[in-house]
Amino acid sequence: MIRRFALATLPVLVLLTGCTVAAAPAAPAASPGPTAVEVSNCGTPVTFDAAPQRVVTIKSTSTEMLLALGLGERIVGTAFQDGPVPSQWADGAKGVPAISDFMPSEEAVLDLEPDLVYSGWESAFAADAAGERSELASLGVASYVQPAACRSAQVPGKLDFDEIFREIGEVASIFRVSDADLIAQQKQQLGAITSDDRGLTALWYSSGTDTPYVGAGIGAPELVLETAGLTNIAADIDQTWTSLGWESIVAADPDVIVLIDADWNTAQSKIDMLESNPATANLTAVKHKRYIVLPFASSEAGVRTVSAVADVLAQLKNLDLP
Repeated sequence: MIRRFALATLPVLVLLTGCTVAAAPAAPAASPGPTAVEVSNCGTPVTFDAAPQRVVTIKSTSTEMLLALGLGERIVGTAFQDGPVPSQWADGAKGVPAISDFMPSEEAVLDLEPDLVYSGWESAFAADAAGERSELASLGVASYVQPAACRSAQVPGKLDFDEIFREIGEVASIFRVSDADLIAQQKQQLGAITSDDRGLTALWYSSGTDTPYVGAGIGAPELVLETAGLTNIAADIDQTWTSLGWESIVAADPDVIVLIDADWNTAQSKIDMLESNPATANLTAVKHKRYIVLPFASSEAGVRTVSAVADVLAQLKNLDLP
């Protein structure tokens, strides 16, 4: 069994702050509820007899969900973070150690003696990563996958904001805190958005050179583009992400290109490739430098999704468009 103890002073590795607009963290006010909270998560039943006190978060979506709910003090370690934490949540992230820049090992996770591992990717729960869910459970460690990322079971359909708000509510119930302030903030920000009405088309370009990896028709990229009023050229593909040949992209000739910026695949590297490759240099968006840049963490469903829409629209106003 994993030994439990009170939260001790942790080695300090301050997560860098960013400037992405996001909702302020909600106060972790107590919320009444049953003694045990039971969820079915990617087909795995998980029972929380008490609110988790020591959490390892994998991927930015899980880390930022807890920070936005005011639960930063519960995080004892992070792994595979996709970029800087937005400045609104920086204080909650202070002192939280990063245990790996990529997928952590099960040993590294268990060394922190968590009672929950919360991941933005289901693939984190593998023998060669953070450990299989059944193995962790046998050691007294619960596991939870961001529902929008389920792939083995309970695979979600087309993402909408109701599903994002549902996850906020489910996580809040697991931790016995209120989701009211955070959801109200998110809904207020969403309600203030006015979609672009010019019928513009867009490519959501994440990575890849020979064959681009792009946002398709059912996940966070589609939700962001659709809410902003842009038509995704890959919207008819029933996947969150897909490979899309350059021939198809050239034929679609999108009005704008959304570029995902990550340390391992920067937006600038994609711009350099687009502008130097004869096949893509003549794209309308490339010739007129109609680029919108978003951080990688904005490309996955979570508490940044609403602000990603606002960011797209703000950048759209500064582009050379007819």
